[in-house]
Amino acid sequence: MPGMALEGGRRSVGEKGAPAGAVVWGAYRSPAGPRLTTREGRRSSMTSSWNGPLEPAGECRWKIPVSYKAGMKVPGLIYASPAMLEDIRADQAAEQVANVAHLPGLVRASLAMPDIHWGYGFPIGGVAATGVEDGVIAPGGIGYDINCGVRLLRTNLAAKKIRDKMETLVSDVFHAIPAGVGSQGPLKLDRGQLEQVLTQGAAWAVEQGYGWAGDLEHCEAGGRLAGADAAAVSGRAQKRGSPQLGTLGSGNHFIEISVVDEVFDQATADVYGLEAGQAVVWIHSGSRGLGHQVCTDYLEVMGRAVTKYGIKLPDRQLACAPVKSEEGQNYFAGMAAAANYAWANRQVMTHWVRQTLAKSLGTTPEDLGLQLVYDVAHNIAKFEEHAVDGKMRKLCVHRKGATRAFGPGHPELPARYREVGQPVLVPGDMGRASYILKGTAVAMQETFGSACHGAGRVMSRTEAKKGVRGSELRRRLALEGVIVRAGSDASLAEEAPEAYKDVTQVVDATQRAGLAGLVVRVRPLGVIKG
Repeated sequence: MPGMALEGGRRSVGEKGAPAGAVVWGAYRSPAGPRLTTREGRRSSMTSSWNGPLEPAGECRWKIPVSYKAGMKVPGLIYASPAMLEDIRADQAAEQVANVAHLPGLVRASLAMPDIHWGYGFPIGGVAATGVEDGVIAPGGIGYDINCGVRLLRTNLAAKKIRDKMETLVSDVFHAIPAGVGSQGPLKLDRGQLEQVLTQGAAWAVEQGYGWAGDLEHCEAGGRLAGADAAAVSGRAQKRGSPQLGTLGSGNHFIEISVVDEVFDQATADVYGLEAGQAVVWIHSGSRGLGHQVCTDYLEVMGRAVTKYGIKLPDRQLACAPVKSEEGQNYFAGMAAAANYAWANRQVMTHWVRQTLAKSLGTTPEDLGLQLVYDVAHNIAKFEEHAVDGKMRKLCVHRKGATRAFGPGHPELPARYREVGQPVLVPGDMGRASYILKGTAVAMQETFGSACHGAGRVMSRTEAKKGVRGSELRRRLALEGVIVRAGSDASLAEEAPEAYKDVTQVVDATQRAGLAGLVVRVRPLGVIKG
């Protein structure tokens, strides 16, 4: 929090001089509506299979009972169709759901979305809400890529009118947005500018001319998480972030031009400004090296805090501290700063995408109608009010590989969307499809307003590179009408469609469970990968 001292006085965490004998846990890593038709995914061999209990608990709901493991404070609840259970049991992600149920102050259940797979501490696809008064905050419940998230831009373009220009458009955007591991952009922030980014988020970018005023209204939290403090971000993290604003990064980050190919809910699609045949643009990225360093730094702090506060955990990767403790408050301030950096990062890229596409097509961004539909965070912890046992309660909601999915009537939604619910953006892989859904009352009641965030991996990156050649994948996608540019063939192979669950199956389970409602499906036309 602003003005709060860090470990060792005003020295930022993660710098040299940690107390002798400190237990450094951060160095440890993990092992590797309508019914929709699906395509069978490939089973993962990332970790050994899991044979624990999954008791039916309703439509697309499976419970891990408290009796499964000593120390569980609440049950685990996994949302998935019966057909998805084989992939879910293929690694130890369900065990992580049970482990998260040990956290002090956990409310209702340890939750997992249909795209669940193995992660650091928490499974990816995990959701957990803890009480502010009696609960903890855990970096493993947010992850290393703090506020990795996605935004969607609509256009006035019919996709069929730009198909013959797709190769040029993809190439131009690829050259305009720095991508790849360690990529740096043309913006070089001095210390004062970076501190403004860390506290102001997307608003800083808009004020500097990188965006339109209406963009902020269509970002989760307005593109800025309150409580951020630049002093809670280490010097090393700030150094890593200074040259990376406006860059895509690597891994599963992407920019994609897609076409809306099916509308399931015409009324809601109209509200979101979406229609069949329309070209839309996705931007998926996060807080880059700055966020990674913030997580690394605070895992060390939390490792010590577990001992200090006598917290008993089944997995050291769940290192945490009470929400109201000095360590917990400092982590939230640093995490919020990294989240704000991510929102600013996506905002700057949005500006450059608008400028690039307009130049390539000989027009202006305004004439193209490149308006922001919405921007959602996938990896974040936020303080939110939710109904628990009939009473409103302030909670610390951890979402790791999960999307906020607030239902109709929520006051935090833009006025335009309030009647139908929040846009829920669910990108798939670059060979199949992505979906836009809407939040529901069921999600508010059961999952603290949360839903799935994507397809979910079924194959490790190493496994994908062994089984897929990037050059062959590029040619295969081109034959299917998808133009792809990537930093390298190796990075392209890591993101092969077969490395992921079929997002249609994930979305089908999500809507059958009532957590989100189908609005439209889109298909990729051109993809830029890091």
